[in-house]
Amino acid sequence: MRQQAKTIGIATLCTLTLLLAGCAGPSSTPSENGSRSTPEASNAGSAPSTAYLPAEMSQAKDWVPPLLASPEEEAAYYVSRLADRRFVGEYGGPDNPRPWYIAAERLGELGLPAVPLLFARLNTDDQYELMLVLYALHLATQDPLVTFQTGGEAVQLPTVLEPSANAENRRIAQQWWERYSAQLEIR
Repeated sequence: MRQQAKTIGIATLCTLTLLLAGCAGPSSTPSENGSRSTPEASNAGSAPSTAYLPAEMSQAKDWVPPLLASPEEEAAYYVSRLADRRFVGEYGGPDNPRPWYIAAERLGELGLPAVPLLFARLNTDDQYELMLVLYALHLATQDPLVTFQTGGEAVQLPTVLEPSANAENRRIAQQWWERYSAQLEIR
């Protein structure tokens, strides 16, 4: 009887936790959270390409499915959203709207867990997705957990968020991966 009550209590607590996690609401947008990096900061002042944006850019909902148990699962989710042209937010205000590539930014924040998944997508034929994969690699490899294992080296791309630079950026990223993939300890 006591064991059954304990099991019911644990099940109720788990259910309540899952419900609360699902009802937490959307996370803050880039304009509300000044601690996030912006594409502008990583791009040395050049404007990101808008050639691949929808004609009317609408604010995407940064929805993360509940029950993500690990950073690796979160990274897999965001990698799956890189090719989605609707998964774009906006920052910069009404006078200077700029695209916020949600999946690439989140992968950059995740760092090390995202790196092998991003390199697995490096051979995509979709130029928009490739542009975001390269941008996310540029950000994610700056994670201290990565740079510690690579002697301070990260994927340094001269131009980001420009489809015309994809071929050169892919070559740079592949050279970095060949040099450091064996050194990365991914758990």
